[in-house]
Amino acid sequence: MDFKDYYELLGVSEDSDSKDIKTAYRKLARKYHPDMNPDPGAEDKFKEVAEAYEVLKDAGRRAEYDELRQHGNRQGAGFEPPPNWQRSGGFSEADSTRFEGDFSDFFNSMFRGGGAEAGQQPRGSRGQDAEIEMPIFLEETATETSKLVEYQIPVYENGQVKDVKKSLKVKIPVGIVDGERVRLKGQGGYGQGDGPHGDLYLHIRLVPHPLFDVEGHNLVITVPLAPWEAALGTKVTVPTLTGKIHLTIGPNSQAGTRLRIKGKGMATKTGTGDMFALLKIVVPSSANDEVKALWQSLSEKVEFDPRAQWSSE
Repeated sequence: MDFKDYYELLGVSEDSDSKDIKTAYRKLARKYHPDMNPDPGAEDKFKEVAEAYEVLKDAGRRAEYDELRQHGNRQGAGFEPPPNWQRSGGFSEADSTRFEGDFSDFFNSMFRGGGAEAGQQPRGSRGQDAEIEMPIFLEETATETSKLVEYQIPVYENGQVKDVKKSLKVKIPVGIVDGERVRLKGQGGYGQGDGPHGDLYLHIRLVPHPLFDVEGHNLVITVPLAPWEAALGTKVTVPTLTGKIHLTIGPNSQAGTRLRIKGKGMATKTGTGDMFALLKIVVPSSANDEVKALWQSLSEKVEFDPRAQWSSE
C-alpha cells in the first residue's frame, strides 16, 4: 500500500491553517476538473486533491493523519500504520456511505477501517454496483443538467472477468447538494445468468467556486469595501449565480456584517436559498504623502477608539 502525502498533493505545509488548505484545494480542483482540463491524468489528479482535502479539512481526521505521517518511512509501497494504531472514528456512518468509491487503498485502509472490496464479485447472481464521483459546478445546480458519465463495469464471460467501458447521459436534478448520492438503477455491472444488473451510484461533489462559499443551500460572498465606503455608505454591484445585482451598503457599516439577499442562493427542490454578503473593509496597500496626510488629519479629527472595549474589561 502506497502512502499518500496529502500536504504535498495540495502544495501546503504541515502548519498551514484551514483557510490556506481550502484555498489550495479550490485552486487545484478547478485546475484539474475534467470539464476544464482535457489533459490525460487530470481526472485522477482531481480525485487525489479531493481525497487530500477530505482528510485535511477536518481537525480530527487531520490529527490522525499527522500521527500516521510521523510513523516510519512514508515513501513508496509497503507502508504500515503504527503498532496498535486504530482510527478514532473520524468518519461517521453517514460519511462512510458518502465516501465509498474512488478513493485510494491508503484512504480506505486508514480512515474507513479497511478496503472497500470494490473489486470483488458480490455473492449471488446480481451484478456488481458501480460508484463514481460526479463533479458539479455551482451554476449547474440551478437548472436540471445533463452530464455524460463514462465508467467501467465488470462483465463475466466463460468464467473470466473483463472490464467494459460504458457511457451514459445522466440528468442531474435541480437542488443537488455536495455529498448527495444519486442512484441509477440497473446501470451497474451485468448480472450472471438471469440475475439483475447492479446499480450505478453517483457521488456528487461541488467544485469550489472562486467567489461563493456554500452553507447548505445558502451562498456567502465576501464584499470588499474601502474604509470610506463603509463609513459613508455606497451601492455596489454584486455577482450572483444568475446575474448581477445592486446592493446598498448603509453608512457606518462594520466589517463582518452579513447582509441577507433573499432568493439568490442555490436552488432547492422546493425553492431557492438565500445569499449573504459578508462585508470586509480593505485598506489601500500603498499611499503617497498626500494620502497619508489625509489619514493623519482624519485620525486627529475623529474621536474614535476601536479598542475602547478592552479598557472596560
